[in-house]
Amino acid sequence: MTDSKTKFVCRDVKVAYGDFEALHGIDIDIPDRGVTSFIGPSGCGKSTFLRCFNRMNDTIEGCKVTGSLRMDGQDIHDPSLDPVLLRARVGMVFQKPNPFPKSIYDNIAYGPRIHGLTSTKDELDALVETSLRRAGLWNEVKDRLKLSGTGLSGGQQQRLVIARAIAVNPEVILMDEPASALDPIATAKLEDLIDELKERYCIIIVTHSMAQAARVSDKTAFFYMGNLIEFDDTERVFTRPKNSQTQDYIEGRTG
Repeated sequence: MTDSKTKFVCRDVKVAYGDFEALHGIDIDIPDRGVTSFIGPSGCGKSTFLRCFNRMNDTIEGCKVTGSLRMDGQDIHDPSLDPVLLRARVGMVFQKPNPFPKSIYDNIAYGPRIHGLTSTKDELDALVETSLRRAGLWNEVKDRLKLSGTGLSGGQQQRLVIARAIAVNPEVILMDEPASALDPIATAKLEDLIDELKERYCIIIVTHSMAQAARVSDKTAFFYMGNLIEFDDTERVFTRPKNSQTQDYIEGRTG
């Protein structure tokens, strides 16, 4: 169940790549705890908007973000806010699993070491175990922590990446098409994991699969051609959409 508290308040958020405006003034309130999914056809601005929440668009040359985006009341574009610290609070899981070419242990320990989250080896060991347990991976890898993370299966790699994000104690986890490279069994495991994690984190997921959005999310936002068309409880969006464009997309008439 979604927490009633609001995590992000976005007002008139626009994103432009040079002269091309990819997002046209998005207004949305993202709740804390629970899962919010972004759906819509390819190129509609879902992933562009997702990257606004951890300022990943800052890293794209020629990309300009305007408008107000506040997290827990703080403007995330405030010059006093270090983007590196923001990205520790707002973790990201990409479409293709991207474990570091390091051991499973070091994949998880990397962030806590950089941010000074533990002071002893025992504390770090405990944090690595806790993170892997939360990501549903501990029992599968506990006897091979020294082996490379890149040697795991695709589904295990994606859960390793989630464990890596969890290890720095984030408040938010962004997921950009996290299951698109996974087989159905690995996808089901990932969706079960998302269902467990939503009790603890604000999760925002971009998915091309409407069935997945319907299964995992509490709230759904439908984007079309750079506009936010509809945002509501997932069940309402899929069964009683207010906008005919949403209805057409869900019924497969546009896309």
